[in-house]
Amino acid sequence: MKKSFAVKVSAASLVLAGAMAANAADLPTVQPQPEPDTSNGVKIGYLDCNIAGGVGYVLGSAKEVDCVFRSTMGAEASDHYAGAIRKMGVDVGFTTQSRLIWAVFAPTAGYHRGSLGGLYQGATAEATVGAGIGANILVGGTSGSIHLQTVSVTGQIGLNLAATGTSMTLTAVN
Repeated sequence: MKKSFAVKVSAASLVLAGAMAANAADLPTVQPQPEPDTSNGVKIGYLDCNIAGGVGYVLGSAKEVDCVFRSTMGAEASDHYAGAIRKMGVDVGFTTQSRLIWAVFAPTAGYHRGSLGGLYQGATAEATVGAGIGANILVGGTSGSIHLQTVSVTGQIGLNLAATGTSMTLTAVN
């Protein structure tokens, strides 16, 4: 008796599974839409920055920056920015003036004078003993839509170790 009940339950389960599969085959399929690639946007030019020398105060530092944007879109020849770069985290030592060149990515190909102004946030890693190197990545600017990616590593002289969260504020200079 138990065996025949088990057979009936198994048969009913197979019929139910078959009916569900047949019903599912009649349902329209929905294809997921691909996500647009918004990781970097369009490269619109380069931001060449001179960063003032200074001292890392164990938990952070602040240095002045003087930058020139050069468009690769043929629009404006150059645009000048001034501001400050601040680091929060392990930042120990001192450096002389350094230079950093960023590739600038925007959501569209257009560039307007002064449009790189704003707050950028990201991360920095640097090591300097005599001559040193560092890498940075920042996102921000107009509504957080501008990406700055290092084209080359930071060139600097001094004695420094930094692994920090970083912010940079830029203001257009007339």
